[in-house]
Amino acid sequence: KDGPLVSRHRPSVDVLFRSTARYAGKNAVAAILTGMGDDGAEGMKELFDAGGWTCAQDEASSVVYGMPKEAVRHGGVHRQLSLNKIAGALLHAS
Repeated sequence: KDGPLVSRHRPSVDVLFRSTARYAGKNAVAAILTGMGDDGAEGMKELFDAGGWTCAQDEASSVVYGMPKEAVRHGGVHRQLSLNKIAGALLHAS
């Protein structure tokens, strides 16, 4: 059975980030990429608060800057990066 809607979505990125915050905490790295809406913003903030390293795709390289923008607005992003720099930053942070 599918779980409940979270941030108006099922599946929800918030669920993934919250689980990562709970079980990996400071050992986690995460990125949020282009997309509509605010799914993932609250979960990324929880991951940030748990000590994980987070980044968001920057506006210039995003097709839709909705999800990254909301994660930044919630205060859960260490760095905003262009899409072509995110993989390297995640590897460096891990």
